[in-house]
Amino acid sequence: MRVLRDQSELNQDPAVPGCVFVPTMGALHEGHAALIRRGEAVARERGGSCVVSIFVNPTQFNEKADFERYPKTLDADVALCREAGAAAVFAPSVGVMYPDERTAPIPSLPRVAVEPGLEDRFRPGHFAGVCQVVLRLFRLVRPAVAVFGEKDWQQLRGVAAMTREQGLAIEIVGHETVRDPDGLAKSSRNRFLSEQEREAALAIPRALRAAQFQSDWRQAEMLMQEELRGRVGRVEYAVIRDGISLGPIGTDMVESRALIAAWVGRTRLIDNTPWPGRN
Repeated sequence: MRVLRDQSELNQDPAVPGCVFVPTMGALHEGHAALIRRGEAVARERGGSCVVSIFVNPTQFNEKADFERYPKTLDADVALCREAGAAAVFAPSVGVMYPDERTAPIPSLPRVAVEPGLEDRFRPGHFAGVCQVVLRLFRLVRPAVAVFGEKDWQQLRGVAAMTREQGLAIEIVGHETVRDPDGLAKSSRNRFLSEQEREAALAIPRALRAAQFQSDWRQAEMLMQEELRGRVGRVEYAVIRDGISLGPIGTDMVESRALIAAWVGRTRLIDNTPWPGRN
């Protein structure tokens, strides 16, 4: 497995063009390993290779302190990528990613990234940074397929919409959320939870499970909020939404989704699950 650092190395590596691409921000865990294994399996079916990027993107953090707090564990990340079957890792510097404003512009943001009032409301500017870095990576790596985790559901939908709107011939594949045995969604931020905070955080997957027992979306939202109340800190949202647009529940939905964002101590956690009900 090769570790590539700049555009010239990408251009010279035969595994890169048309690859299956797994973009990450590092601090990798078993959830990322599952994405890489999925990417490697898709690549094997197509006779290609799986390439992983590791780049902690400063433009998608709302606060500098949050960016500085984000764990940087490149050596361990590279080892995990190798074990999971990646053919190459692209680990660029900020200078490679953002040499100037013209080279890495912020694209027009799709409606799903700016209108639902979910992550877009509570993390203003976040999706501008996400779309900027993903578009830049797509143009550098030139993949045929890109794999994203479903835990960041609004991000997944936003990237898929941006890819279509930019006219990019890249297939976006979502991979189901990987959970610990106790049900907590795997996250790089889980390492910041104390033992007591982790126990409190289990209210989030319990709330999502509780929603499954209600066919009415209003009752499902009430159950989620009840399960979270007094167990976690500030709840930013606990809602049922259209699974594609993330807008209000409607009668013509293809799918629907239960979504939660809440604080546990100083750590912000998000989670979601398919929701089978209809209003």
